[in-house]
Amino acid sequence: MIEEREKWARVRIIMIGTVFGLLFLIVAGRAFYLQILQHENLVKKADKQHQHRVELTPARGSILDRNGTTLAESIHMDSCYAEPRRIKDVDGTAGVLAPILGIPKGELVSRLSVSKSFTWVQRWLAPEVATRIKNMKLPGIGFAPESKRFYPNMEIAAHVVGFTGRDPNGLEGIELKYDSTILGNTGYMITERDALGRNIEVKSTVIKDSSPGKSVILTLDKTIQFIAEKELAKAVTDSNAKGGMAVVMESDTGKILAMANYPTFNPNAYSRYSLAQLRNHVVTDSFEPGSTFKVFTIAAALDTNTIRPTDVYNCENGVYRFSGRTIHDDHPHSRLNISEIIKYSSNIGSAKIGFKMGEGKLSSYLRNFGFGTRTGIDLPGESPGNLKKHWYGIDLATISFGQGLSLSTIQLVTAISAIANGGTLMKPYLVEQILDDNGTVVQKFEPQAVRRVISADTAQKVTKMMETVTADGGTGTKAALDGFLVAGKTGTAQKVDSVTRAYSPSKRIGSFVGFVPADRPKLTIAVIIDEPQGVKYGGIVAAPAFKGIAQNSLAYMKIQPNVAVAPAKHPVANGANSARSVPEPAVETVAEGDEEEMPPEGEVMPNFRGMSMRRVLQVMEKRGINIRLLGSGRATEQSPPPGQKIRGVGEVWIKFTPSA
Repeated sequence: MIEEREKWARVRIIMIGTVFGLLFLIVAGRAFYLQILQHENLVKKADKQHQHRVELTPARGSILDRNGTTLAESIHMDSCYAEPRRIKDVDGTAGVLAPILGIPKGELVSRLSVSKSFTWVQRWLAPEVATRIKNMKLPGIGFAPESKRFYPNMEIAAHVVGFTGRDPNGLEGIELKYDSTILGNTGYMITERDALGRNIEVKSTVIKDSSPGKSVILTLDKTIQFIAEKELAKAVTDSNAKGGMAVVMESDTGKILAMANYPTFNPNAYSRYSLAQLRNHVVTDSFEPGSTFKVFTIAAALDTNTIRPTDVYNCENGVYRFSGRTIHDDHPHSRLNISEIIKYSSNIGSAKIGFKMGEGKLSSYLRNFGFGTRTGIDLPGESPGNLKKHWYGIDLATISFGQGLSLSTIQLVTAISAIANGGTLMKPYLVEQILDDNGTVVQKFEPQAVRRVISADTAQKVTKMMETVTADGGTGTKAALDGFLVAGKTGTAQKVDSVTRAYSPSKRIGSFVGFVPADRPKLTIAVIIDEPQGVKYGGIVAAPAFKGIAQNSLAYMKIQPNVAVAPAKHPVANGANSARSVPEPAVETVAEGDEEEMPPEGEVMPNFRGMSMRRVLQVMEKRGINIRLLGSGRATEQSPPPGQKIRGVGEVWIKFTPSA
């Protein structure tokens, strides 16, 4: 009996020990899981319960031109915050800060009276304002470093670079297209909470500062961009037009060296402008090209051997009737060869070539030139234009001379470059390199051939025909350059009225597109003038801007003229018969500090005598003045004389003379 009790007691002890052992193992295992395996997660949860994170504006990487000039950058600025619970004299603090910050006192009192431990007073203070407030050492007022986007060149390349919001996320341009690349990591400050989740205080230091994103180097050249914008603005103003567009592309590679819209805007204050002004019309808008399109019709016909350069067409003395429809030429001609059809811009000749080629072949070639599809340029909002899939009735004729379809400026300049470079369509692009925050190249973009469109032989034949446009008797003589062969084409197209959906009787688009030097193409340039008033022909309103952009850009790039020219004439007052200028064969760099010699007022004519053309362009850019440049070499004459007001004196010009 006793033995049985002892035996049962031992069994109970073992059972109880086993239960307690299991419980101990469970507790130990749970402790291991919580303290070891879940340590980091639980610490984060605890932090969230007693800490609140205040995010700071992340820094963005810089945007630079091909020469390293900054077009957009993030600058560090102090933002002022308040800890309302630490401010005992709300009325007094608001009274001191209101005049400094330019905020009504009542509004500040409301901000400082909230039941919070943290509130922003004002973001991104000017350095002198931040220093002044810091020196006051006001209780409950603190500062946090933040980044603000800044565009040092203001309007220059605004539509390409784009702008950011307050976030600061990219909203337009390169800023939007490469937002995830440029945007850095967000920094933050920490506020402490009590057990009930109420804010206690703000830690005085930033726990994690924002880190910058990657920087982007563009193919854009700031100097060429400035030249394009200056000449475009002059063309739009002189013709009282609604607006304009200009593009400069490297003919062989597809690199965009300049892309201008007018009117433009200042991205530092983008909210002051309308949506239409902020839009990059070069890529987002499409229009009927008019006569510039004849180049592609003839290139396609030559490449398929549908026509020969020596073929002659009856241009019906300017009036051609068929199937109840009538096609007109601006100037009547009887018989024209293929080159003359381009030179005199004959609609009738182009239509007859289109008829001979047929819809199937012509449509195929036009699509190979890139019409009807996006180019793939690295900018947001690109328009594909419109090239009909099925053509009816008169469509074949009208499309042959540039009506009944639409395209964008970037499509037009890309297609013309295919003729300039020997027949290969290149993909246009704007970003050349991406750098990390140490300046190391992490990605590089190379020229990309899309397809061969026409043979090199065809491209050469079309180029020779385009050269006649700027020769005597052509429609684009105002685009001719002394010292260089220019291949180009004028265009004047009716606009479709948005209300009636019919062609407007008064609204036109004048254009000129071409490349220089024609015998060794470097630059393809397109100039589009929207709704010019008075004379509306592209050869009148757009060709002079093409000439100005080409002339100054070639000089800047040190491309030597290779065609003999007649001696330059002395400039005349009204500029109607001003001498053609020869680009400067050599360009010097600018020594720092020379600006101190210039007068401070932008409307006063500086003393340009002895300066190179490049130096003059840089001074013009800095002063924001527009001056006609004549000749090459160094500045020897100018009007008005140094020190006189620029406005109200007639034409403003500088004459250059080659150095001995």
